[in-house]
Amino acid sequence: MVASQQPAARLQWLFGAIALPRRWRVGAGPVIAAAVLAAIVLVTLLAPFIVPHDPMAMDAVQRLKGPNDIYPLGTDAFGRDVLSRVLTGGRISLFIGIGTAVVNVLVGLLIGLVSGFFRLADAIVMRVMDSLMAIPSILLAVALVALNGPSIWSVMAAIAIPEIPRVVRLVRSVVLSVREEPYVEAAISLGSSMPKILWQHLMPNTLAPLIVQGTYICASAILTEAILSFLGAGVSTEIPTWGNIMAEGRTYFQLKPSLIFWPGLMLSLCILSINLLGDTARDLLDPRLKKREG
Repeated sequence: MVASQQPAARLQWLFGAIALPRRWRVGAGPVIAAAVLAAIVLVTLLAPFIVPHDPMAMDAVQRLKGPNDIYPLGTDAFGRDVLSRVLTGGRISLFIGIGTAVVNVLVGLLIGLVSGFFRLADAIVMRVMDSLMAIPSILLAVALVALNGPSIWSVMAAIAIPEIPRVVRLVRSVVLSVREEPYVEAAISLGSSMPKILWQHLMPNTLAPLIVQGTYICASAILTEAILSFLGAGVSTEIPTWGNIMAEGRTYFQLKPSLIFWPGLMLSLCILSINLLGDTARDLLDPRLKKREG
């Protein structure tokens, strides 16, 4: 009886040893969100190879058809396949969201480090950031797109510029609290160069909040791109994005609501999944939770 219990006890010890710490355990919600987001990213990346029809091909005979064997989600007002356009449109929306988040994190990190460490630069930089934050982000984005013309890069720049001050203020607040730490003062007294102090001692402390902020910026950029496209101030209407698809379908909403439902569903699931993962990352990377575990 004792011998039979030994293998079970060893297995229990093994699984207990490799189990994740309590702080890193998450519920079913984040796991489902990660699976949904991974599925959306996968199908949009593989869209050119898996879509049943050319998303730009028009067929006047097949206008506003319902779901059938040829068109699983039906067709739009120009006879284009809705499924192919929704999957292809996700590529542009996700590219703008991820690209905007990366640009904001990199630019905001650089400016925030300089602003938080150098007091003279802080007085100048923060006044500029406050001025940008005083302008409504949507109005500033519309103005920038109107000046530069509708394109993917102009939309990315229009969404990124209003978000940079938030990242700068986040990094600056971290630097202000960390630069008084003994190890930073020791590095300064030992004559370490400023780039070394910034990148080796201050920058690592900003990574955790930047990861969380990056997820929120990505979700916000995807939503803002859809808003701009819906208002006609986004990328060219010839390019299928979730916002453009909904903008084209609003005219026929009463006749065929699915023209807005499917891209809206993909947009909602994508943003909800990213926000849930951001909340989970915030909880896991919160330093206060580390103290509780200790």
